[in-house]
Amino acid sequence: MTLPWSLECSACVPVRKRSADGLPGVCEACGAPYVVRYAAAPRPEAKALLEGRPWTMWRYREWLPLARGESPVTLGEGGTPLLSVARLGARTGFANLWIKEEGTNPTGSFKARGLAAAVTRAVLAGAKQFVVPTAGNAGVALAAYATRAGVPARVYAPATTPAPILAQIRVFGGDLVLLDGHIGDCGKAARAFAAESGAVDVSTLREPYRIEGKKTLGLELAEQLGWTLPDAIVYPTGGGTGLIGMWKAFQELRASGWVTAEGTLPRMYSVQATGCAPVIRAFEAGAERCTPWPDPTTVAAGLRVPGPLGDRLMLQALRESGGGATAVSDEALTAAARQMQTVEGIDAAPEGGAALAGAVELLRRGLIKPEERVVVFNTGAGWLYRA
Repeated sequence: MTLPWSLECSACVPVRKRSADGLPGVCEACGAPYVVRYAAAPRPEAKALLEGRPWTMWRYREWLPLARGESPVTLGEGGTPLLSVARLGARTGFANLWIKEEGTNPTGSFKARGLAAAVTRAVLAGAKQFVVPTAGNAGVALAAYATRAGVPARVYAPATTPAPILAQIRVFGGDLVLLDGHIGDCGKAARAFAAESGAVDVSTLREPYRIEGKKTLGLELAEQLGWTLPDAIVYPTGGGTGLIGMWKAFQELRASGWVTAEGTLPRMYSVQATGCAPVIRAFEAGAERCTPWPDPTTVAAGLRVPGPLGDRLMLQALRESGGGATAVSDEALTAAARQMQTVEGIDAAPEGGAALAGAVELLRRGLIKPEERVVVFNTGAGWLYRA
């Protein structure tokens, strides 16, 4: 079967292309991530197909790497609430603040979207084993979706990963290996294991489909806002697939006529912790790539990514959208997560707290206006971080 999409290298000039057959990884020529390009986008009339479909990310199957007759590996991921937070907005200076609550996903975080897509495509291509390095939530998601597919998965995680997250990886049947060091060290171990065992490495951006799963964040947000888009999106950034996927979604939606955007797309803002902020440092320096952060330390485990493979794509999205980047302290992000919990009843993870604290800082600096429609992402559930 010929798949109705192909792959393009995100870095090669001229653009290197290949078919989507088999189990693609990164570009064979330069090692950069591949990006999915579809033969044709759904026309606006195809919105009618959404009527009556379940409220999961697979309601957008025409936008996703799923061929006719194929069924996804799913636990009901997506369909997360978009919550108006007027009280929190009033306290922090926003007139039109919203929170996209990803903690309600089956495995407790937004990672469910990307791993559902990656596992689906790999299993359909014949994968017999998976491996992933994780700062936490990706390992939980892979363990669950690999088990759902009936395929074993090994997970490499830093020994400092929060205990509840490690417990969830084990609960879902993951073969968990703990290492001293950070996610970069786990990534080296995962690649070595993949090379010796033949396991499919579903690390962030080392296969092309986690982006497509995360793209549904943008598709879903547009539908929840009546096929309009917000002025600004504030997103906590580790590996960056969510940021990259949403920017891809917004561009595809506008090109296909599905959204009413008067020439502008949302400004994308990345938030990291001051103890690990390679994207912020590169953005402020005007660099095209990140310099790996030497000693990543933050209580927000998902932000402890010292050298993201998707750095070029993240920086491109921030600049193309007219957005920006900021870093916040652990004290600020912890306080902001607590504020989301006590003011609005949203059980925010530290990364969600970082996004809110970052939004407040961007507002203070005048980069976001008080009256603008702003969406802050809480990417995971706070209970995953509490012993």
